[in-house]
Amino acid sequence: MRGRPLRLVATIAAGLVVAAAGGCADSRSVSTPPAGREVPMRTVVAPQGPLAPLPEASPDEPTSSFNGLERRTQQATAEAASKGADLTVVVLDRSTGQRVSNGNDRGIAIASVVKLFIADDLLLRGGPLSPEDRKMFEAMLRASDDSPAEVFWNRGGGSAIVTRVAARYGLRGTRPPGNGRWFNTISTAADLVRYYEMMLSGAGGLPREKAEMIVDNLAKSTPNGIDGMMPGGVYPQRFGIPEGLYAEPVAVKQGWMCCIGSDWMHLSTGIIGSDRRYVMAIGATQPASAATARATITDAVKTMFPDGRI
Repeated sequence: MRGRPLRLVATIAAGLVVAAAGGCADSRSVSTPPAGREVPMRTVVAPQGPLAPLPEASPDEPTSSFNGLERRTQQATAEAASKGADLTVVVLDRSTGQRVSNGNDRGIAIASVVKLFIADDLLLRGGPLSPEDRKMFEAMLRASDDSPAEVFWNRGGGSAIVTRVAARYGLRGTRPPGNGRWFNTISTAADLVRYYEMMLSGAGGLPREKAEMIVDNLAKSTPNGIDGMMPGGVYPQRFGIPEGLYAEPVAVKQGWMCCIGSDWMHLSTGIIGSDRRYVMAIGATQPASAATARATITDAVKTMFPDGRI
């Protein structure tokens, strides 16, 4: 929805919250999204080391870095727009319920972010992972390898996975892909952050020890992802949250896609802080080179959090 006015939202919300997501399909036409060239999503961790086991959110004390965040988010959105990028971003404080958003809550195809749903469904419905399945599970989340995703998607009944996860988590804007390809699953920013929040709290039905398996792998992601469609078979994964919030430990699911029309799509979603207090998602589509598009989303995070931390 390039060119429409942006509405900035900063509310105290204990319910639905908004996050960013990117898609394989043209996000400007979510009813019948065309399949784009899916470039696997990647996950990255900041260099501080592994996160602690899943805790409850921190005490209900507002964080000082949220002071002025609404203004900085508006600034980041405007700067991205000046480069031709359509930015969507939300930060949630799980402790206070405070949310800051740029108000762009568009329905989009979420590409490899759906690997979170695949992993969740697999862990809930199946028994202990076999050694081979565990190896594939780790590759799917850490390096966003598409091959394991295909195996688990087909084993779980394909689109039925999305239907089941959406029902458990109450993801009202999420629906299976129209063409049966997992990367064309449709969701919204609000639904993605809701998923992270409920997965962390256990409200989505996934036992906490299994939720920890997902988060642990997101926190151990590789600097470069497996990407057979790119030169050398890899793609840099530290854009967005990992590079922008360099002073925080993070557990993230990254994504990118070419081509959505003439645009590159980049998406950075995940959990921030050793106490898992914050959830953030930021995504953008931009008619630019891959490197330029990665820089745009990273610069937006740095504008929002100039000290590299929340």
